[in-house]
Amino acid sequence: MISTQRSGSGSSQSPRSPSAQPFLSVSVTDPVKLGNGVQSYISYRVITKTNLPEYQGPEKIVIRRYNDFVWLRDRLFEKYKGIFIPPLPEKSAVEKFRFSAEFIEMRRRALDIFINRIASHYELQQSEDLKTFLQADEERMQLTMERARSLEIGIFKKKPSDLMQIFKDVQSKVSDVVLGKEKPVEESNPEYEKLKHYIFELENHLTEAQKHAYRLVKRHRELGQSLSDFGKAVKILGACEGNGLGKAFSELGTKSEMISIKLQKEAHHLLMNFEEPLKDYVRAVQSIKPHCCILENEIETLVKMGSIDDTDGTLATIAERANAFRLQCELAETIKLKEINLDKLMLTRSDRVGEAEIEYKELKAESEEATKRFETIVKLMNEEIVRFQEQKTLDMGLAFHEFAKGQARLANGIADAWRSLIPKLESCSSVSSA
Repeated sequence: MISTQRSGSGSSQSPRSPSAQPFLSVSVTDPVKLGNGVQSYISYRVITKTNLPEYQGPEKIVIRRYNDFVWLRDRLFEKYKGIFIPPLPEKSAVEKFRFSAEFIEMRRRALDIFINRIASHYELQQSEDLKTFLQADEERMQLTMERARSLEIGIFKKKPSDLMQIFKDVQSKVSDVVLGKEKPVEESNPEYEKLKHYIFELENHLTEAQKHAYRLVKRHRELGQSLSDFGKAVKILGACEGNGLGKAFSELGTKSEMISIKLQKEAHHLLMNFEEPLKDYVRAVQSIKPHCCILENEIETLVKMGSIDDTDGTLATIAERANAFRLQCELAETIKLKEINLDKLMLTRSDRVGEAEIEYKELKAESEEATKRFETIVKLMNEEIVRFQEQKTLDMGLAFHEFAKGQARLANGIADAWRSLIPKLESCSSVSSA
C-alpha cells in the first residue's frame, strides 16, 4: 500500500530514489477569492509530491475550486460501488459567512482531509480521475469535466413530458409502499442489520456530541467577549480613581482583556480541532450509511431531476448493497417464471422453445452476474467498515486529546492570570480596612 503524508510533512529520501518507499503526499493550501458578486469563488493550490512513476514528476501544483472536488467525488462514487467515498464539506448558504476567514480556513482543512483520505485509500488512490485531478492544468480539467457532462445519458436527455411521467411513476411507487400496497424487497441478514444499527446509532451520537461541541465554542466566545467588555469598563473605572485602587482596577481590566484573548484563541482551537472533526465524521457517516429508505433508484432519479435536495450528499450515496440485493431477488423471481414458461413450451412442443431457452440462459447469466456484484459489494462494505472504524478511533482519539489539552491549557492560563492579581487586590483591601 502507498503511504500518504499530510500537509507539512516531508520525506528524508529523494523522491525518485529507487529505494524510496512509495508515497503520495497531497496538500490543499493558499485559498484565494476570485471574481465578484454571485460569480465569486475560492480557488486553492493543490500540491502533490510523489515518487510514483505513473505521475508526471516529483511535484505538481494545480489550481482547483470547490466544484472540481465535487466532480472528483461524483466520479469516484459512480465507479467504486461498495466503497465509502469520503464526504465533502457542505456549501455555506449564507453569503456573509461564505467568504469569512474562518469559513474559508475550515473549508480548506476539510478539502485537505477529503483529498488525503482518497489518496491514502488502497483502491481510490489508483483512480485515473484522481490522477487527472492532481495533475491536469485548469484548461484540461475544465475540458474533462465538460466532456463527462456531455456523455451523461438518461433523464437529462429526456423531454419535459418524459420527466413528468418519471416523476408521476415514482410518486405512485412511493405511495404504494407507504400505503402497504407494495412491500419493498429488503435484505434480512443479522450481520447487516447489526451494521445498519451501528451506523444509525453512531450518527445520532456523533451529531449530539457535535451539537454540544458547538455550544462549548459559543460559550468560550461569549465569555471572552464579556470579559473584554468588563475589562474595558474596569479600566475606565480605574482611571477615575487615584492611588493604589485605580492602579489595581487598571490591572484587573488588563488581566480581564488578556483572559478574553485566551478564551477567543481557545474557542478557535476548539472549533478547528474538536467541533470540525466531529462534524466531519457526522458527514462521513451520513455519506456511508446503508440507507433503509424505500425505492433507492427512484429517489436517486428525483435527486438528479432536482426534485429532492441533496446538498449534503446523503441521498446521493444510495445503498448500492440494497439495490444489488433487490436486483438479485427480482432476477431470481423472473428466472422461476421463465422456467415455468419453458417447461410449458417443452410439454406442448412449441416452436418457441429455442427462443425461450436462449432467453432463459441470458437471464440466468445476468442473474449470476448480479449475484457476483452483490457479493462483491458485501465484501467491500465489510472491509470498508473495518477500515472506517480503525480510522475513526485514531481521529476521534486525537480530537478528544486536543480538546483535553486545550481545556487544561486554558484553565491553567486563567488560574495563573487571576492568581497573579490576588496579592495586589489584597493589599488594596487591607489598606482600605486600615
